[in-house]
Amino acid sequence: MKSVGFPARGVLRRKAARIRAELIQAYGTPHWESSLTAVDELVATVLSQNTSDINSGRAFGQLLERYGSMEAVRDADPAELIATIRPAGLANQKGPRIQAVLRAITEARGTLDLKFLRKLTPAEGRAWLTQFNGVGPKTASIVLLFALGIPTFPVDTHVHRVTGRLGLRPETLSADDSHEWLEGLFVPEAYHDAHINLIRHGREICHARNPKCEICPLQRLCADFQARSARRVPRKT
Repeated sequence: MKSVGFPARGVLRRKAARIRAELIQAYGTPHWESSLTAVDELVATVLSQNTSDINSGRAFGQLLERYGSMEAVRDADPAELIATIRPAGLANQKGPRIQAVLRAITEARGTLDLKFLRKLTPAEGRAWLTQFNGVGPKTASIVLLFALGIPTFPVDTHVHRVTGRLGLRPETLSADDSHEWLEGLFVPEAYHDAHINLIRHGREICHARNPKCEICPLQRLCADFQARSARRVPRKT
């Protein structure tokens, strides 16, 4: 994937490495341990779409408490499932979507087990998961990275916004297309911490509205900040 007039990949890779280092210095190296299976992670991530972590976590907890297994979720009464996951919002859409995905996986694999994805390339694993309605590149990448340890770079709203302002990707590049683009810039061992720290940076400093640029630790590396600063400086005559 190329973008006319955009910095060379080598330049961007060096910038990505510097940004990663600055984020670690600002926020530390995040540690993540998940006890969820890949199927659990898939369902939890679908629940998290278009809602807060608190709401989706509450819905997922209620789902586990009521059903105990994803097989039981798959075979549950649809209306009961919708009522159970109501805290996540859009339950009328998410309930049937979750059951449809679980049934499709069972039909394709004979069981609710996604460990076989470890034998595929990251691109192949993402393609396999995104064949299901409601599973986009972000959801698939989260499942692959956090549940299966497969090197992918999930791009949510915060990551997409922050990397655009930093100048790590073309402004017109969609979130879906940004997954593979960013995977080409960060080294695989950086995917986990860079993803989490970019989200934290987007939540705490690089807000969609009124970003706190005055305290941002990435000022020197931010294309948007540097461009706006240059416009405020009178041209020398």
